[in-house]
This record gives sequence, structure tokens and C-alpha cells, in this order.
Amino acid sequence: MRFRIDLKIFIFLILFYFTKQIKIYSFIMIFAIIHEFGHLLAGIVMGMKPEKIEIMPFGVSISFKINTKEYNKKIKKGNILEIKKIIVALSGPITNLLIIIIANNMKLQNIDKIITIYTNYLIMIFNLLPIYPLDGGRILNGILHINFGKRKAEEYTNNISKIMVIIITIISSILILYIQNISIILIDIYLWYLVIKENIIIKKRQDIYKKILENESI
Repeated sequence: MRFRIDLKIFIFLILFYFTKQIKIYSFIMIFAIIHEFGHLLAGIVMGMKPEKIEIMPFGVSISFKINTKEYNKKIKKGNILEIKKIIVALSGPITNLLIIIIANNMKLQNIDKIITIYTNYLIMIFNLLPIYPLDGGRILNGILHINFGKRKAEEYTNNISKIMVIIITIISSILILYIQNISIILIDIYLWYLVIKENIIIKKRQDIYKKILENESI
């Protein structure tokens, strides 16, 4: 299993430190790690093996190695794999929801309870956005894959991700005028980074598909 640290995390740490939001950021990172353990547990239960763990600016990302036997040409088998992926994607936000319920019923100091509930709501809502590769984007991609196939699912998911980021950018631009919180800008920049990165990956994959089709037609 590979391990990687995204160096952008240090830029975020410095920015949150100087804007006196390091406590909120620390809570976000702690609960984001717990969020990923939810994915990890669900993946192991589904028979998937962890392949890579990456520490990112807003949490930890765990990717799984899919068993080659799962890549069956039969549609039924392919759908089962996508359902497994959807369950794994849902497990992270469900973990945050459980933490919110537990924290709400525990006797914690008022400020710690507020921060715990707030950060878990933030992580849950953020990850459920239909933007790939966030959990919401993975769920959307899985549903589209079952209904339209892999290539169409990638195309539709990528287009929906772009539209969502544009909408979020417009909303965050208005919010920043009233809230004046640097974290809104950082989250927006990070979402654009994810979408642009995924767009490059899809374009490369489409180029490979084209080359394969061209070779087959010769």
C-alpha cells in the first residue's frame, strides 16, 4: 500500500494559522480522517483492498484496488461492482452523521460540541456535493454508470461537476462579501483544482479510447 502527503496541506496550515482559524482546521482534519476510516471499513467489508492513502488539504483520501474478477463483461457483475463503490462512497458521510448524533447526546463543553457538530456537518455536506472525486461525485458516477455505461457516466459526471463548481463559485463570491472568511476562497480554489485535474485525466483516457478505435479500424 502506497502513502503520499499532498504538500499543499502546509500552505493551508500556514494560511489558517495566520487567520486564527487553526482550531477549526484541526477539527476538520481529525474528523476528515475518521470520515475516511468509514470508507476504509466499508471497503474492507466489501472485499476491496486499500491501495493508496493520501493526506490532502481537507482530509485523507483512501483508494482501493479492485479485484480483476470484478471487471466482468456481464452487465450484472459490473453493476454489483458499482453498487459496492456507491456503498463505500456513502459510508464516509454516514460516519459524520453518526458523529453528529453521538456528539449531540454527549455531555461536552458547549464550544467543543458546537465545533464538533459544525465541522462534521461541513465535511458531510462538502463530500456529498456532486463533484468528482468527492463522495457525491462518486455516488453520481456509480448511478450513471449503471444506467448509461462507463464512458457516458464519466462525461455526464464531469459536466455536472463543472456546473456545480461554477454555481458554488457564484455563491461563495457573494458569501465572502458578508462572512469575509478565507476558508470559503480556499475551498472554492480546491474544488476547481479537483475538477480541472479530473478533466485532464478524462481527456487522456478519451485520447486512449480514440487511439484504440483507430487501430481497430485499420
